[in-house]
Amino acid sequence: MNRRRFLQQSSAVCASSLFLAPGISRAEPPPEVDRIRLVRAPGICIAPQYIAEDFLKLEGFQHVEYVEIQRNNTASMLVSDGADFSLETVYNIVPLLDAGHDLKVLAGIHAGCYALIGNDRVEHIRDLAGKRIAISVIGGPEHTFISSMLAYVGMKPQSQVRWVVSGSVADSMRMFMAGDADAFLATAPQPQETDLKKAGRVIVDSTHDRPWSQYFCCMAMATAKFSHRNPVATKRALRAILKASDLCDRDPALAAGILADRGYEPRRAIGLEVLGSLPYDRWRQANPEDTLRFYALRLHEVGMLRNKPEKLIQAGVDWRYLNELKRELKA
Repeated sequence: MNRRRFLQQSSAVCASSLFLAPGISRAEPPPEVDRIRLVRAPGICIAPQYIAEDFLKLEGFQHVEYVEIQRNNTASMLVSDGADFSLETVYNIVPLLDAGHDLKVLAGIHAGCYALIGNDRVEHIRDLAGKRIAISVIGGPEHTFISSMLAYVGMKPQSQVRWVVSGSVADSMRMFMAGDADAFLATAPQPQETDLKKAGRVIVDSTHDRPWSQYFCCMAMATAKFSHRNPVATKRALRAILKASDLCDRDPALAAGILADRGYEPRRAIGLEVLGSLPYDRWRQANPEDTLRFYALRLHEVGMLRNKPEKLIQAGVDWRYLNELKRELKA
C-alpha cells in the first residue's frame, strides 16, 4: 500500500468514525451474518453504497462483497439472489413489486441523478411525440421513468413515442450523440459529460424540476429473505448506507476522493460535481412511501402496472428500520 492510498483510507475511516452514534451500534447484538453482498453498477449517484464499505465493516460485516452487475439491471441481482442489499432506482422497484418479487424497500436515499436529454427538435416532454427515445431495455429504469413523465403530461408511452433499444445506458448515449435517437435518459455522470460536449439540451432535470425533484430516485432495498432472517444485519447495513449518505452530503470532496481511489469514478472533478449536486440528506426529510405511490399511480394509469399502489406498498416495504434509525441518528 503506497502512502497516498494509506492516507486516503485513513481519512475514510476517520470520517466514518465521526458519523458513528457512540453506544448505539455497540449495544446491539452483532449482525447474524458477517458477510453482505451489494451490487456494483454503472453510475456514481449510488455513491453511498460504495462509501458504505468502511461503515459496514465498523458495523460488524467482516466480508463486504460488491457483485458485478449482470444484464444491465442491478435489481436482477436481488431477484436472482445474487446480492443481498442494494440501492436501486424507484423506476426499477415499482415494476419489480408489481411482478410479485419478494423484496423489501427500506428507505429513500436521494432525489435527482437523472436528466432527460433531447436534441434541437425536443424542447418539452410533449415534443417527444413521434420521436425516437434510446433506452437500454424495455421495462428498464429509463423506459419506466420516461413513461411516467409521459403519463404525467397525458401522453401514452405505448403508442405515442418510438422506443429504440440500445442494450446499455452507455450505448443509449452513443446513439443520441450519433443522431440515431432524439432523446435519452442520462444518469450521472452522463449529464455532466453531455454538458461538457455541448450535446443536446436538458428537457427535465430530476434534481431540480418539479414534480420529479420532490420524490426519491434511489432507494435502499434488500431481499425479503435477507431482511427476514437477519433483522440486526439489515438494520446495521441500512445504518451504514445512511451514514455514507451523510458523508456524501457533508463532505462531497472527501467522498469523491474515495470514489476515485477505489476506481468508481477516476475523474475527481466530475465525481465532486455529481456528489455536490445531489441532495444526499433527503432521507432525513422526505416520506419514501410518497415516492412509491406517485410513480405507481402514473404507471398504473397507463396500464403498465397490474396492481394499485396501496397493494404494492403493503407487500413491498418495511419502514421499521428507517424509523428507528431516524431517531437514533437524530434526523
